[in-house]
Amino acid sequence: MVDTDYYELLQVQRTADDKTIKAAYRKLAMECHPDRNGGCTDSEAKFKAISEAYDCLKDPQKRAAYDRFGHAAYRNGGMGGGGGAGGAQDFGSFADIFDNIFGEFMNAGQGGGRRNVLRGSDLRYDLEIRLEDAFNGREVELSVDTTARCEPCTGSGAKPGTMAKTCAMCGGRGQVRARQGFFVVEQTCPSCRGVGETIADPCPSCRGEGRVEKRKTLTVSIPAGVDEGTRIRLAGEGEAGVRGGPPGDLYIFVHLARHDIFQREGSTLFARCPVSFTTAALGGTIEVPGLDRQVHEIKIPVGTQSGKQVRQRGAGMPVMSGRGHGDMVIEIQVETPTKLSAKQRELLEAFRETETGEECPASKGFFQKIREALGG
Repeated sequence: MVDTDYYELLQVQRTADDKTIKAAYRKLAMECHPDRNGGCTDSEAKFKAISEAYDCLKDPQKRAAYDRFGHAAYRNGGMGGGGGAGGAQDFGSFADIFDNIFGEFMNAGQGGGRRNVLRGSDLRYDLEIRLEDAFNGREVELSVDTTARCEPCTGSGAKPGTMAKTCAMCGGRGQVRARQGFFVVEQTCPSCRGVGETIADPCPSCRGEGRVEKRKTLTVSIPAGVDEGTRIRLAGEGEAGVRGGPPGDLYIFVHLARHDIFQREGSTLFARCPVSFTTAALGGTIEVPGLDRQVHEIKIPVGTQSGKQVRQRGAGMPVMSGRGHGDMVIEIQVETPTKLSAKQRELLEAFRETETGEECPASKGFFQKIREALGG
């Protein structure tokens, strides 16, 4: 009997990418599904054939083997099997054999007759929160596209009322042996994909996977003090495993939105605060609201210059790995008035007449250096 080429079955080119192959399979599966064709035996046979083709071509290792050996890759006990060293085929360089031995062989099944379980994939979710939320902590509701256990077959992958059978090719071990020159190598069984069981009548809801696509809503507690790049792990909230295998995990990566006032460095909060030139000259107190919803009184020393930093202890971000809070650092920006009344101008003019240069030593020293540089 001549086997139909898998690429011809799925009506794709041999150079098709994974996305194209998946789309072609879904289209043909919908057209040929027995439930949509009144149980037609021809449709059922074609459905099984395209499912077999897709199971092979969606797996990079299986596809590579099929491209090289065709259907012979899955006969006689595995990849190019053979009765002895003389019957072995060319399986590539010694490096390939070495990789097979110490790769798949070390991860082989734990014993014959026992069903292997395939863990679901981990998922990543990037979450952006406000700095206020990072300070106080909060609960966030997330919607995640994932896979969940198929309810009709309870994750077995078999049509309700039927059961999976022990794989005849590997005897339930999930591994098959192939001779490669002087070596005997164990590899994932191409018939059951390492599960150890095969399904004659797949569940129509999940097509034998034991899981279906689903959007899941989760409530996540974000702890106070989280920083940019903080990773939160939710065990068991990733994709469901194949045919009842354990689920993967969901990893939430936290990102902080830009804040209008504060910038964060670790547990320290930085902010620039404008101060009137009279307060900077005479000294005083200003009030700065913090993320802790408290008003902090910041003392401004006499003669404060722009750029001077004033530290408020304990008013910064919570410390996740310990107790307490960091500091809040206020950088003073002296503001020159742009609108003066007649009275204010009169007072400033009177002040300027009394200036001796000692009031602003920095500017006096600066101009003195310029004169010296220009030769007096």
